[in-house]
Amino acid sequence: MAKITASVYTSHVPAIGAALDLGKSGEPYWQPVFKGYDYSKQWLKDNPPDVIFLVYNDHATAFSLEMIPTFAIGTAAEFTPADEGWGPRPVPKVIGHPELAAHIAQSVIQQDFDLTIVNKMDVDHGLTVPLSLMCGQPQAWPCPVIPFAVNVVQYPVPSGRRCFELGKAIRKAVESFDKPLKVQIWGTGGMSHQLQGPRAGLINKEFDNAFLDQLITDPAGLAGKPHIDYVREAGSEGIELVMWLIARGAMSDVAGGPAPKVAHRFYHVPASNTAVGHLILENK
Repeated sequence: MAKITASVYTSHVPAIGAALDLGKSGEPYWQPVFKGYDYSKQWLKDNPPDVIFLVYNDHATAFSLEMIPTFAIGTAAEFTPADEGWGPRPVPKVIGHPELAAHIAQSVIQQDFDLTIVNKMDVDHGLTVPLSLMCGQPQAWPCPVIPFAVNVVQYPVPSGRRCFELGKAIRKAVESFDKPLKVQIWGTGGMSHQLQGPRAGLINKEFDNAFLDQLITDPAGLAGKPHIDYVREAGSEGIELVMWLIARGAMSDVAGGPAPKVAHRFYHVPASNTAVGHLILENK
């Protein structure tokens, strides 16, 4: 049977992708950010997955304000990097895993979660920046990726509890797939940041690190955090952190297994106008 071997959590700041694409990763401003992922790139080589299930949010590229699914799973054979206004990022196309994606969709919907099935879509920086941070600049991504888009842009957005419970359903779906695949689930977005209004540029280090602490030790409690806490403490875009709870809910300890191993933890301010957070948890 397939199994989830680890979860990866990371910010997906668009400026990080631009810095990498434009050859600026060695500049003094960006060096500390990319250095925080040196361990992670080697870890991924040492712990290669067969499939990555990547939770992210679309930034009005695949979905416009005319149609916004709360949860959408990409079931296509491949996904093209999106043109977000300045041309597509110079990164490899994303190869999907239609068989596992369709199985997860079937299983999760039967567990009473309503998913939107997407057979064709472009993927933006929300998905490609995490891949770049973890993989560098390869000619091809190291394995198939299943995109899973969550609406955290237009209210109403799903609660942390809903996302956490969805993670549990995804774990059950993966474990019922009848091929011996090693699957990693990635939760992306955040950490604290606000892009507009009087509080533009807000970063809350204390909130971010407390979030990381609780994500590791008390994810069920963290899932109860209301939306207003994210907005007040982490800025209007801090709500992206609920996507991390999907990945955390899919880990074995949530279903009664042993606590995961913290393989790596990293936090840095600033990257553009955003706090960068990163965590790798391994199932035992």
